[in-house]
Amino acid sequence: MSIDSEMIHVEVVYALPQEQRVVSLVVNRELTVEEIIAQSGLLALYPEIDLKVNKVGVYSRNVKLNATVRDQDRIEIYRPLLADPKEIRRKRAEQAAQQAAEAKAK
Repeated sequence: MSIDSEMIHVEVVYALPQEQRVVSLVVNRELTVEEIIAQSGLLALYPEIDLKVNKVGVYSRNVKLNATVRDQDRIEIYRPLLADPKEIRRKRAEQAAQQAAEAKAK
């Protein structure tokens, strides 16, 4: 196997509300997701990224940091949710019920 056949092209992505940072890399196919993220330089650019907290994935599917990737994969670093989706739906349902009760009382 030649050195070229051991190398793969990947992207590492970190999206913020106002910007999306995409870093394209050529790496050894044996590197883990964690090692590729470290090579991307995103951890230095965005110190708020904590790989113990932030989940990571490949094309929207969660993967472990020790996973390996394939050629042309897109590694995504996810930000923590600001609010629990279940809690938001519950509050909306409560508000809708309250508004319906108020409209009925009129």
